[in-house]
Amino acid sequence: MLVALLLLVALSNEARVLNGERGDRQCEFNPALKPRPHSVSILEFGAVGDGKTLNTIAFQNAIFYLKSFADKGGAQLYVPPGTWLTQSFNLTSHLTLFLEKGAVIIGSQDPYQWDVVDPLPSYGRGLEVPGGRYQSLINGYMLHDVVITGNNGTIDGMGLTWWESFKSHSLNYSRPHLVEFVASNDVVVSNLTFLNAPAYNIHPVYCSNVHIHNISIFAPPESPYTVGIVPDSSDHVCIEDCTIATGYDAISLKSGWDEYGIAYGRPTENVHIQRVHLQASYGATLAFGSDMSGGISNVVVEHVYLYNSKGGINFRTSRGRGGYMKEIIITDIVMKNIYTAISATGYCDSHPDDKFDPNALPLLDHFILQDIIGTNITIAGSFAGIQESPFTNICLSNITLSVNYASSTTWECSNVYGFSDSVLPKPCPDLDSPSNSSLSCLNMLSIVGKTAVSSSMSMKK
Repeated sequence: MLVALLLLVALSNEARVLNGERGDRQCEFNPALKPRPHSVSILEFGAVGDGKTLNTIAFQNAIFYLKSFADKGGAQLYVPPGTWLTQSFNLTSHLTLFLEKGAVIIGSQDPYQWDVVDPLPSYGRGLEVPGGRYQSLINGYMLHDVVITGNNGTIDGMGLTWWESFKSHSLNYSRPHLVEFVASNDVVVSNLTFLNAPAYNIHPVYCSNVHIHNISIFAPPESPYTVGIVPDSSDHVCIEDCTIATGYDAISLKSGWDEYGIAYGRPTENVHIQRVHLQASYGATLAFGSDMSGGISNVVVEHVYLYNSKGGINFRTSRGRGGYMKEIIITDIVMKNIYTAISATGYCDSHPDDKFDPNALPLLDHFILQDIIGTNITIAGSFAGIQESPFTNICLSNITLSVNYASSTTWECSNVYGFSDSVLPKPCPDLDSPSNSSLSCLNMLSIVGKTAVSSSMSMKK
């Protein structure tokens, strides 16, 4: 009787969906790429694709030349087949960097050939070493309308040297990423393969309108803390049709670290992830945080395959983070060979320095996880909230996880409250009892269902 009453109340909110309160999925709004009216080859600037000649000056000169076409519809820099060794270089607005099939851009393995840049203001220091950080291989700063694409060309970070330095604690600065866009908008990365990143593969930070699609990312299982795609204090992000296998996290949403992220105050929001295959050897295939001090909200993840990983879906935070993670929808997920399918913890106690405020408590609220199937799972769910700021309104619906014989405990819960319906194995009592969370969860599930139907109908028109 109680469930029927709650469903009736939830359905009364149908009009909110039709009025667009939850908004549409970001990937439905990505415009088609238009050809650039001008194109030059990197060969015209003296580049040599033998894998030995350093081509940094060629890339820099070519991009400087192409700046002159910014007000003429932009231009394309064509990279033909070959192996193109380079140090870091910066892109420009209204530019397409196109890698032909068989083209491989490789990063120098000599740290002394990499520039050092200031830490990001929302982090206050390098993630791995206090102070600055090595500049990423391919960079964009305060750009507009920039594309990195190709005919399945490759960008290879040659990360082994960096991984060994990290493991031996001999880094002078924090490791570089493969591609980083800072404070840029209308960014596209597509139709490429990324290999062996020193740390992150693609890192849009303080960006808007980012579309990442049809890419492959690979780093070996033993590569330390290598991460695939990291939307960081960015909004209106679409990630779709990608295959990612990394050492640590496959996709990780972030928004700043402790007092620096709180002060910067830029959230990651309006993110849509769909049709991706994710594998993460010792991290999580899909991670939120733990650097989330600017906030993370309005995220939709759907039609995803997660496999052969330590963690499936993982929410991370800590005292001192502040910020929030809320209004996150994860649906239509298939998991296979995952140790912990769903987890959330408030005990990621890494901090940039001793200036963080331990009373800055994060808010985790309004999560929907529904239509999930898992096989060969060891732990179905693990939730460890913070006593002073419990995780609330965790909504679980239509989830079936086949737990293997190695499991002695299927669910672990503390300081978490929510509601579940049609979940096997049966979750913790705090996630399986009628409460105020029941009404909130059923309301959200109703809205999500109506939004999905509306979206499907609009795509058929």
